[in-house]
Amino acid sequence: MDTRPEVEQMLLEAYRGMSPSQKLRRVHELTRAARQLALARLREEHPQAGPRELALRLAALRFDPETMVRAFGWDPGEQGG
Repeated sequence: MDTRPEVEQMLLEAYRGMSPSQKLRRVHELTRAARQLALARLREEHPQAGPRELALRLAALRFDPETMVRAFGWDPGEQGG
C-alpha cells in the first residue's frame, strides 16, 4: 500500500468514529467511484461501445465468463473482453 502509516492511522481513527450509517454511506461512495473509474477505462478501451455493451463489460469485471454467458448470453472472451 502506498499510504504513509500516520495517514493510515488517521483514516482508521476516522472510520472508527463513524456511525454504521456513515460507514455504509462511505462504502457506497467508494463503490460508486470505483464503478465510475472502471467505466471511464472501458470507454477509453472500447470507444465504439454503446450503453448496453459498456454495462456488460462492467459486469464482466465482476462475474466469471460462465456466469456472463448464462445470465446475459454474452461471452467476454468472444467479445474481446
